[in-house]
Amino acid sequence: MKKIKNRWLALLAALMITLGGSAWAFNLGDLIGVIGGGFVVSAIAGPINDFINTITLNRGAKVEGHTKVVPIVSIGSGTHIGAAQVAGPRGDAITSTKAVAQIEATFMDRLRVKILVPIDSENPVQRFRRVQGVGVSAIIDVKL
Repeated sequence: MKKIKNRWLALLAALMITLGGSAWAFNLGDLIGVIGGGFVVSAIAGPINDFINTITLNRGAKVEGHTKVVPIVSIGSGTHIGAAQVAGPRGDAITSTKAVAQIEATFMDRLRVKILVPIDSENPVQRFRRVQGVGVSAIIDVKL
């Protein structure tokens, strides 16, 4: 926990030095939240993945392939960060999955639709390619 706190403080100090005095067109709070969220996701990825796999094994719903936890990056309705467990066959597909893009839309003005797409980049604005053969098997929320 102390290691994570030290990383967070170092990141915050670097951001303050780098961005101090500059005017930016984006919300700095959103940037810090996404970067900090990415650190949190990477810090809990292994233990939460093992936890999910243990629960599904005990309930008879074990994934036969490989799993890992990656960040969820929302597109279209502000900047948000979360986490998801992805599952797929062992090999390149699961290894190349770096994040899950969440696209939110409204259908017929009544239904809210959240589309979860495993992608090969942590920045879906820069590059948005679906990883074939990989699916989302769990979503991780943090209680605030």
